[in-house]
Amino acid sequence: MAINLQKGQRVDLTKTNPGLSKILVGLGWDPVKSSGGGGGLFGSLFGGGSSAPNVDCDASVIMLGDNDKLTSNKDVIYFGNLRSADGSIQHSGDNLTGDGDGDDEQVQVDLSRVPSNIQKLVFIVNIYDAVKRKQHFGMIQNAFIRVVNPSNGQTLLHYNLTDDYSGKTSLVVGEIYRHGTDWKFAAVGTGTNAASLGEVVKSYS
Repeated sequence: MAINLQKGQRVDLTKTNPGLSKILVGLGWDPVKSSGGGGGLFGSLFGGGSSAPNVDCDASVIMLGDNDKLTSNKDVIYFGNLRSADGSIQHSGDNLTGDGDGDDEQVQVDLSRVPSNIQKLVFIVNIYDAVKRKQHFGMIQNAFIRVVNPSNGQTLLHYNLTDDYSGKTSLVVGEIYRHGTDWKFAAVGTGTNAASLGEVVKSYS
């Protein structure tokens, strides 16, 4: 049974799953559907129809060292850098629309290969070109992060982001971090006004 987490909760990943070293992190979201008639809040946000550009969300991973600091831009894994230099993290690539059920983007993590100087993996979702397109996470619903054991396909934990993120252009979704010899997961769910992934990254430098 998957553990369903609430915002702020933490769970021990490896202690409760002995031998777990490889995980798949799935992130998903859906665009809020316009009512089609042009009325209401979302009708006005979307210009009343489907002519508005898709909300293109991008999932990224920031690998942090001591004191939650980024030591190299190579430690940012995103659609423009799909694999970490050490090979421990592999990104599935960009999904432009978020339509459909299930994960929209996936990240494979080999915890045993994460360099010893890396203390935390921060999972970010941001909206591409958010300011120019006048888009924000109030236009997104059903956002979630889940951690899967790829050896048997079992979902170990699942966190639905249920806050109101209207006006926010990036989300810190969750963190996987070292705790002694173990790895823990934290359900973060914090929205920020960072206009791009680059701005998010700067906050850790």
